[in-house]
Amino acid sequence: MRLSVPALWHRWPTWLPALAWLLLLAVLPWWLDLPLLVACVLALLWRTGPLQPQARLLRLALRWGLPGLLLAVLRAFGADALAWLLTLLAALAGFSLLMLLEYWLDRGRRREPSSSATDEWPALALAPIGPAGAIIELQPPQWRSLEAGLTDPLGGELRWRDEAAQLADGSQLEGVEPRCDFAADGRWLVLPLVGQRGLLLLDRRCDRRHRLRGWQLAGWYEGQPWLSRDEEHVPLAIAHVLGHDEDD
Repeated sequence: MRLSVPALWHRWPTWLPALAWLLLLAVLPWWLDLPLLVACVLALLWRTGPLQPQARLLRLALRWGLPGLLLAVLRAFGADALAWLLTLLAALAGFSLLMLLEYWLDRGRRREPSSSATDEWPALALAPIGPAGAIIELQPPQWRSLEAGLTDPLGGELRWRDEAAQLADGSQLEGVEPRCDFAADGRWLVLPLVGQRGLLLLDRRCDRRHRLRGWQLAGWYEGQPWLSRDEEHVPLAIAHVLGHDEDD
């Protein structure tokens, strides 16, 4: 079975042939290494020729061959200060030319946008930004008098007795006005505090009471009371007022 050069290349670890190429150029004379690297450059520039499929191999040959050339130069001129200076200058010039060559070879790839990005752009441009908004329409509060008695949605009757609101279980709420409002399912019961000082909210599902000074009932939304400081402020859900999420 015949294998192409790229197929044979992938069967070997990438670093093994590259290291062998580097050591080979380091052993050979520098005046022989230089024509070999120049030949790799010319083959890369021959973009329409038969060597186009091997462009990746030629690039690796240049990247690993340049250090081999520098080692050959250092070996040829000795390890004195002048040899190190010439090697560093050659390294600076060589790697700069190599970066310019790769930049020039990749110029077309950077200019042409990918087809996937082109196809996705209209969809991204027309997509909505951020989460979908919701219009909240509050149901106005309907205050009901307790003086003549009021049917409790949870069963029993709410009454006004001895200057206090009496619940169906017999417990009394003092310091409130003789009127109330409640959610359709009866979970929330709201009573104004005397003197318009705030609200008393009863979460009867969780058996909690909240005395909120300076708040007023703005309305109802999905069975939850919304409160506001006054007409100039935006109403807030009960979860925001209490500072934690309420269970549905």
